[in-house]
Amino acid sequence: MRLNWRLRAVLPVGAVLVAGLLLFFWVSLSLDKTHERQRVILVAAAGAVAICTAMLVALALLIQRPLVEFQEKIARVRDGDLTVSVSFAGRTDEIGQLGRDFNEMVRQMRQSREQVERLHRTQMTRAEHLATLGELAAGLAHEIRNPLAGIAGVIEIIGRDLPEASPAREVLQEVQHEVLHIKRILSDLLDYARPKAPDFRLTDLNSTAEHAVALARQQTLSRPIEIELRHADGLPPVEHDTAQIQQVLLNLLLNAIQAIPSEGRVTVALESRGGFAHITVSDTGRGIAPEHLPSIFRPFFTTKGQGTGLGLSLARRIVESHGGRLEVASQLGKGSEFSAWLPLRRPAESPTS
Repeated sequence: MRLNWRLRAVLPVGAVLVAGLLLFFWVSLSLDKTHERQRVILVAAAGAVAICTAMLVALALLIQRPLVEFQEKIARVRDGDLTVSVSFAGRTDEIGQLGRDFNEMVRQMRQSREQVERLHRTQMTRAEHLATLGELAAGLAHEIRNPLAGIAGVIEIIGRDLPEASPAREVLQEVQHEVLHIKRILSDLLDYARPKAPDFRLTDLNSTAEHAVALARQQTLSRPIEIELRHADGLPPVEHDTAQIQQVLLNLLLNAIQAIPSEGRVTVALESRGGFAHITVSDTGRGIAPEHLPSIFRPFFTTKGQGTGLGLSLARRIVESHGGRLEVASQLGKGSEFSAWLPLRRPAESPTS
């Protein structure tokens, strides 16, 4: 049975006093004179009462009052008030040290909350701007695609009518190439502005990676670049959207291929780790500069001469929509490694009331 802290504090004092009283009684009984025994008993009783009273007063002033205040301040912190502080922090004993630690803890909590609130406001403002840009991009993409399709059709007709030996055919081929490039940019803009919800299926992640690697190998037929796939033995089926995860892996693979200037290797490895499927795409390319690493997942950021800078941003969004995360580590001159973590099972959705 747990005793109240006041009772536990008083018990040792009471035990000492009782022992002292018993000792005085024993001494008094050994005396011959009755009056002397009575006088000793009275003195002992008065001393015991005085000592007990002094101890209780000291206990109330030095321990009980700070603890009561401490409990009140903890209750206020629990209710969200982080402006509190205890008044006994100036004491030089253990109680004072406890008060100083409490005040410092509350101060750090207050600073952390203020920082979180600032970050939240910044993120909300950024989200509103991105939403506006997304709507604008989607509208522009739709407006551009229609006339672009007409231009592509006209170019195709012109190409059929040109003689085989006409030098204009090379120009038309270049124009067709640029039209396809614009279409890819518009598709990326639409995918970023209006992302699709994942279609989760319980399927083999090794098979998903195989399809992405097979597509990427078509880009290395004329280059001395080897793509190696390491399956995860015993990996259970993973809930994921196969098309979206293939898009993520293909984007990472193409980036890795483009990062290798001549001969090199790209490795895709899968493993099961701590309730997650862990996929790494590593290359032996030129690497990413340290000053660029914090920005590579930002929309429209790119270090390439061509591209929209949306590929990695879309990849991270897809992985996060699966409940996972996408990370990167890189070293200049040695290559990069992207790590995608996908939960083996999605958390159960709470039932709607």
